[in-house]
Amino acid sequence: MSNPQMLPILEADTGAETVPCCAPLSRQPLGAEDSERIAAMFKALGDPVRLRLFSLIASHEGGEACVCDIADVGVSQPTVSHHLKKLRDAGLVTSERRGTWVYYKVAPSVVAALAGVLDLNP
Repeated sequence: MSNPQMLPILEADTGAETVPCCAPLSRQPLGAEDSERIAAMFKALGDPVRLRLFSLIASHEGGEACVCDIADVGVSQPTVSHHLKKLRDAGLVTSERRGTWVYYKVAPSVVAALAGVLDLNP
């Protein structure tokens, strides 16, 4: 018979989003781990199509957008899906499937944290 182990207790998902890190650059330099994480987010936004998709989601009525509403950005649907996945993998947007459509929402706490890192006011 195996030795039973206690499993860790996880807090219930309250819908709160995780803030990625860090103090403003003017206060202290970034560590290696934070630099990697933030660079991935900025890299995701560094592509013009992804930046446009991110902008369309952020400015969409209600703060979320169906992929059917943002797919017309001058590239094919598979390419749109690829770019949305990159934004999601970077933690910049969240997604939720409703029936046959996927709805995207900007992760506001992540965007606020990115803005906070770039805040140069002491």
